[in-house]
Amino acid sequence: MSDPRTTPDPARSGLNEAAQITRGVVNLLRKPNGARDRQLLMGADVTVMWREDGWAYVQAAADGYCGYVGVASLGKPQEITHKVTAASSHGYQNANFKAIDRCAISHGSRLASLGEKDGFIQTSHGFVHKRHLSKVDAVQEDPASIAALYLDTPYLWGGNSRWGIDCSGLVQAACLACGIPCAGDSDMQEATLGELLPDGSIPQRNDLLFWKGHVALVWDEETVIHANAHAMSTVLEPIEDVIARIERTDGPVTAHRRLP
Repeated sequence: MSDPRTTPDPARSGLNEAAQITRGVVNLLRKPNGARDRQLLMGADVTVMWREDGWAYVQAAADGYCGYVGVASLGKPQEITHKVTAASSHGYQNANFKAIDRCAISHGSRLASLGEKDGFIQTSHGFVHKRHLSKVDAVQEDPASIAALYLDTPYLWGGNSRWGIDCSGLVQAACLACGIPCAGDSDMQEATLGELLPDGSIPQRNDLLFWKGHVALVWDEETVIHANAHAMSTVLEPIEDVIARIERTDGPVTAHRRLP
């Protein structure tokens, strides 16, 4: 049976239009005015398959996730040149850090350069400081260090941004920054990411530990970093404590996987 999260609804597949997200963070909904499944960040590429009554049914290019967004959050595709590598940034009215900020921009957002001035990249969302950016094709090497950018970020079910993130959103942000294709939800990640290790394997940095409905990224042999509802935040926590707590409510570790 096909997964509706990543298999387009044939009843909503009349169009095939390329578009991009033009707002900072946009909820990807299960149905119009429905529950949030995931989020899309500024500059995310999507395919619009259906539009009606102010809603668009789209499929995200990054992970194939399908859902509904407001038509007002979509724009024509621009040639993306940069991405945000800081935890967050701002788009300013002018190329000056004292200027009024027009918008806040999360880590992982993608931007199209319209020019450079005084250490800033000019974009359609304002001037963004170059220290917060890299070229869009730049690849990081350590997923755990990317996850650490989100420490103390509030927990948000289905969240994918610096303003709110969940366990699978954190893993996806870390993997995508390092050039590792990554699905949106933890069950998909458990089925596809890296190499499955035998029970009893010693955790090493950037391994993934999975439970029913949860995933954590290994920081070191004794610690994980994860976004979780227990702390309502992204935190570093001893592996033994996490295993013991989750086992009491949701059962034991279901998989230990090693990223490539």
